[in-house]
Amino acid sequence: MAIQAAADSMSAARPGLPGVIIAATIGNVLEWFDFLVYGFFAVTIAEVFFPADNPTASLLITFGAFGLAYVVRPLGAVIVGSYTDRAGRKAGLTLSIGLMMVGTLLMVITPGYATIGIAAPIIITIARVVQGFSVGGEFGSAVTFLVEHAGQRRGYVAGWQWASIGIVSVIVSLFGLTLTTLLSHEQLVDWGWRIPYIFGLLVGPVGLYIRSRMTETPEFLAAGKLPTVPIGALLRRHPVSFLLALGAAVISNSSYYLLLYIPTYGVKTLHLPAYTGFAATLVGGIILGTFSVVAGYWSDRTRPRARIMLITAWLFLLTAYPCFWLMDAYPSLTTAMFAVGFLNLIKAGYSGVLPSVLSEQFPVETRAVGVAFSFSIAVTIFGGFAPFVATWLIAGTGDPLSPSYYLMATALISVIALMAIERRSTHAERR
Repeated sequence: MAIQAAADSMSAARPGLPGVIIAATIGNVLEWFDFLVYGFFAVTIAEVFFPADNPTASLLITFGAFGLAYVVRPLGAVIVGSYTDRAGRKAGLTLSIGLMMVGTLLMVITPGYATIGIAAPIIITIARVVQGFSVGGEFGSAVTFLVEHAGQRRGYVAGWQWASIGIVSVIVSLFGLTLTTLLSHEQLVDWGWRIPYIFGLLVGPVGLYIRSRMTETPEFLAAGKLPTVPIGALLRRHPVSFLLALGAAVISNSSYYLLLYIPTYGVKTLHLPAYTGFAATLVGGIILGTFSVVAGYWSDRTRPRARIMLITAWLFLLTAYPCFWLMDAYPSLTTAMFAVGFLNLIKAGYSGVLPSVLSEQFPVETRAVGVAFSFSIAVTIFGGFAPFVATWLIAGTGDPLSPSYYLMATALISVIALMAIERRSTHAERR
């Protein structure tokens, strides 16, 4: 029945690329907005919901809850991704944004630890799990929807997936700058940190409406009724594709979540004012939002397109340490903005191409679940716990540059995967 409903929707005029991009990215904006707010306001949320005598322990618990949301992302990728491959891209995207609104609502209405005790961190953790489940299926569904509507412009269109995350970073950074500047610490803890979540909750119904009105992709409709492919069968049929997609997604996720950690790093390690990290992230978000699309556009004119990612992965490997050294040796707003801006420029070149490369690793019948599952595994292992790992490394070693070692190690993993993807793509084009 879902296939028939999708086919009936073809009677409506097929949207142009701007409509496709808006329909896919509006939910992406909401879902990543909520995730970024949690990361950017981690120090405040730790004080409200996870109080402890040791501030480092409190922060570790907060980032542990942050990482727990990523443990369930592969489950969301499998369930929502499989549903998207079976019922349609539209159905999967509508489901994911509806679930995200539930998690956002819990973040808005849950009282702090001082009011309801242990129930507060439990409810917040449940909200994070629901959000993690939702986002697990969102990425693969949205990327699949974008590339299957894009035709020969899949690099440019899919690049908007990461561009929208850059735009979200700008919005959240503006919230952070405004709130930390205008409100006292007590006001921020009492109610100020909830304002961004209220904004996100208001955006949700708009995204839900837009997605309910979008049309199904031509490739999905042309494929007809597709059988459900269990995740085990996906791994048996496409083991190489899965491993290469996973490897390619590693540095994209580790770099992003370490950059998300910068506001906390600036406050706790470099002892800078809170606004410094938000200002640096604001600049980084503008760069990511702009140059992800440029990289995607460029990839449509580059063969194989994975070569752009390989170059930028090497840049991550070579420049991560100097960037963290600069922030540590000369802690200031200027150096933080430069380092974060530069790393986001590299990330834009990498991640702007990533969605189209991942989609090309899987056939249409397993594309949504294949992209979602490989990306979510990379997020869970290398991304979601990156702030936790960075905090632990600094606490354990006393070396403020230790987060850069993690970034370099994950860059090397992606370099190896991309070398294989590039060779595979070259061979495929020669046949």
